[in-house]
Amino acid sequence: MQSPKTYLLDTNVLLHDPQAIFKFQEHNVVLPFEVLQELDRFKSDQSEKGRNARHLHRVLRDLFPSSQESMDKGVTLESGGRLYVLANRYLMEGEGSSPGMKMLRSLSRDLDKIDNRILACLVYLGENWKSPVTLVTKDINLYLKAKAIGLPAEDFLNDKVREEELNEKEFHPTLQLSQTLFQRFGSEGTVEIEPDQLPVHTGCNDYVSVEGEHDQILPARYDGEGSLHRLQLPSQIQIPGAISIRPRNLQQQFLMDALLDPEISLVTCYGKAGTGKTIVSTACALSLVAQDLYDGLSITRPVISLGQEIGFLPGDLNEKMMPWVQPYHDALNVLFPLRQEGTFRGSRKKAAKQARKKSASNAGSKSSSTGQPVKPYQQLMDAGILEIEALCYIRGRSIPRRFFILDEAQQLTPHEVKTVISRMSEGSKLVLIGDPSQIDNPYVDSQSNGLVYTRNRLRHQRITAHVKLTQGERSPLADLAVSLMR
Repeated sequence: MQSPKTYLLDTNVLLHDPQAIFKFQEHNVVLPFEVLQELDRFKSDQSEKGRNARHLHRVLRDLFPSSQESMDKGVTLESGGRLYVLANRYLMEGEGSSPGMKMLRSLSRDLDKIDNRILACLVYLGENWKSPVTLVTKDINLYLKAKAIGLPAEDFLNDKVREEELNEKEFHPTLQLSQTLFQRFGSEGTVEIEPDQLPVHTGCNDYVSVEGEHDQILPARYDGEGSLHRLQLPSQIQIPGAISIRPRNLQQQFLMDALLDPEISLVTCYGKAGTGKTIVSTACALSLVAQDLYDGLSITRPVISLGQEIGFLPGDLNEKMMPWVQPYHDALNVLFPLRQEGTFRGSRKKAAKQARKKSASNAGSKSSSTGQPVKPYQQLMDAGILEIEALCYIRGRSIPRRFFILDEAQQLTPHEVKTVISRMSEGSKLVLIGDPSQIDNPYVDSQSNGLVYTRNRLRHQRITAHVKLTQGERSPLADLAVSLMR
């Protein structure tokens, strides 16, 4: 049996996943005293990080309930490993002639910085503990500093998606059929297929391009039980009072199929800028709301992270969120041009009429109090049919019968996305969209963010589907920028 290793955890790992201390199996886990100091800075925050810090404090209190148990002697975890909370003896008693500390001090004389003190703890453990010690951090700079001076370090890998699972070849492969089978598929809309004929990794609700012998292509979805089904899409997406839109490529047909299917409760979508994620998801959502399949559409995106407050921005909630959801206002302006006549019909007619009266009384028939024309979709917002949500206030809510779009989901941690998914009640649909290659959050990457984690963990379920968009449709100039200006 392999001897246990020792892992020294940085604070950001615990703020990323407060259950991280239990995920190292039979190995030892060490928390430096400095980590407790950093957690103390977050304990009063009302953000996700603050909640994680308070949760971890309670976990540590329960693990070390009495004064007889010394934290530096450790406590046995259910996994078989031991957890230690350790004060660095080198810093308490002086590092003396420790070669590691001499090297660290020669490179960085400021040992008051938390990062340097964590490196000093790594040196202490490496020189005094028998088992090999590795620093686990999501701080790339600290990782690089450790590696630069020859100290072992790695990222927290528990929630990382394997790199091969992000390979583009996995998404929407092409399946070649004989001309006879292809014609049957085109006429009957379904064809049975042997599992060994399917591309590798194809599972329930995966999309496939079915190709005939004469370069004919039809979009299909695999049901997970041996049959391919041709997509049954409307010729165009119609929204009362708005323009109609059509899919511009095969991938957008895949996305529309997933969005319009009420049996699919969760859709994840990868796509670079200009591929149509925003306008297609918005149009399909409003179309379904108009058919009374959902009570309304809610749109949100992270304000850098789930927990960041937005109270410092002026105005009401919609005005505070405006800089972050402007792409959706751009999409709505396309769908609802000022010249377009009509209203949002169906069961929404009365609410929309009341909203128009409200808008007229407040702003005149065609313009607002500032003299600007009233947006045609403003009546939907006034009636509560279209809402802009603040993600930082979603905890504790229950969201029934809403079509909920979470944009830029790649900026969230897996734990934060789990919080959002667990808010969805009966009859709701959640759409997570984003570009895993465009991440501003310093503690997640293309393999560990909430969007790819969700897709990986919930793939091939009856109520989930995934689509990847790669073909740009915004403009030739935008396509050039995305493909060439890297």
